Parts: sequence; structure tokens; C-alpha cells
Amino acid sequence: MYLVLKALISGVVVAAASEAARRSSLLGAVLISLPLTSLLALAWLYADTRDAAQVSDLSWSILWVIVPSVVFFVVLPLAIRAGVAVVPAMVLAAAATAAAYAVWVWAARRIGLDL
Repeated sequence: MYLVLKALISGVVVAAASEAARRSSLLGAVLISLPLTSLLALAWLYADTRDAAQVSDLSWSILWVIVPSVVFFVVLPLAIRAGVAVVPAMVLAAAATAAAYAVWVWAARRIGLDL
């Protein structure tokens, strides 16, 4: 039951953000750019474990992967503007982001960061 409650609350947050985006792309962008998913994940992790160190570790890990995640938001609009249909553009952007994550993690480990 707890898992269902977590999924329901998380789903409502995402649905609310997408509904806001239909009314105003700026409002939707602001809501979606907030780290809602991260905030929910951190809150659920703390509720489940009561372990502040785990919350801190997850937060730190999220920080390190923000940079490569930006690739998605660069590739997607560029692909759409270049005439790629939305679904293939999303697949392309996701693939480019996966590649950026791989390069980012490789480079971080190469310089001694423990991700």
C-alpha cells in the first residue's frame, strides 16, 4: 500500500506539471525545472530509511549528473527544429544523453571523482 501511495503522489506531481505546461510553457518549464523528481526521491528515501547520510549521498550523486542531463534539452529542440519528428527526436535526445552520461562518468572517474 505504501508503494502505491508513493506512486500516486509522485504521479500527481508530474501530471500537475504537465497540465500547467499545456496552459503556459513558461509556467510548465518553471515547475518542471524544479527538482521535483529529486525532491520526491529524496523525501521517499528519508521516509523509508531515516538515514540522512543516504539522502546526502543521493543528493550529491544527483548534482554530479545534472551536467550531462542538459544534453537532452539541447538535442531535442535542435532535432525538432531540424525537421525530425517529435518521437524520433526524443529517442535521439535520450540516446545523446545516455552517451553524455557515459562520457561524463568516464571523465569523472579518470580525474579521480568517486561517483
